[in-house]
Amino acid sequence: MAKAKKSKAPTVLERIEYGIIRIILSVIHAMPYRVRIAAMGRVMQHVIAPLAGYSRRVQENLELVVPEIPEAQRKALVGRTSNNIGRTLAELFSPNDFAPRARQIELSGPGVAAIDEARVSGKSIIFVSGHFGNYDVIRAALIARGLDVGGLYRRMNNPLFHDYYVNNISTIGTPLFERGRKGLGQMLRHLKKGGSLAALIDVRAGSGEELRFFGHPAWTAVSMAEMAEKYDALLVPCFAVRQEDGISFEAIIEEPIPSGTPEAMTQAYNDILERHVRENMDQWFWFHRRWKPIHNAKTP
Repeated sequence: MAKAKKSKAPTVLERIEYGIIRIILSVIHAMPYRVRIAAMGRVMQHVIAPLAGYSRRVQENLELVVPEIPEAQRKALVGRTSNNIGRTLAELFSPNDFAPRARQIELSGPGVAAIDEARVSGKSIIFVSGHFGNYDVIRAALIARGLDVGGLYRRMNNPLFHDYYVNNISTIGTPLFERGRKGLGQMLRHLKKGGSLAALIDVRAGSGEELRFFGHPAWTAVSMAEMAEKYDALLVPCFAVRQEDGISFEAIIEEPIPSGTPEAMTQAYNDILERHVRENMDQWFWFHRRWKPIHNAKTP
């Protein structure tokens, strides 16, 4: 029998990186919850994002897809985007304070009746969202409503930070499935027994399809739509919109996307996401290299 492959030990650099992150979070956690969320937003906006080059990337993405926005407004939008991301990180790493608040949020939107009907009938639902507002608000609110929602996540590069991250998001709800062969098997078993799934599909996907987002080519994963069709599950877009106070949310459930080809269904999701982003431009994570071309893309 072959021996199990051992996990690679963290490097010195990864240990230092993890130590710095934990120090920052320890300082932030010493503050009351509301102060903590606002403070992390300012730290991300004025320190981390500019130093890490994230602010420049946000600016470049905005110049590409919304060049009609005046330069002064774009610069202000860069700052507000970073602030929202900092707030989101502080919330995700404050699960004991964040999760109870998120579970109390009432769902709204035209798709609420459809998901309630699916829950009663035992029909599976695949909830698709994006890096917008705070995406884990929806997962917590759905679980509180009685849905058995599993979350899909991507492994972090730093193994120490990865374990810390998973421990925190597990507090919001389980099961959780890591992207990859093992996680895929667990996820499919969960769907087959009537469970539901929450996934973020708004990042550049090399194995996806060249769809459109903000009028530009954007490689997007169509696997969630494929699974919805194969396992007769609803495909439901959902979004948590941060409110003006910076700490509360509106949890919106859109109508299920009609059955069709995976490409058409996923493009419908992209269009719905774009509508929400245009309404709240500072709440999407413009850090991502969403429109970067894929040079080894498959050809017809």
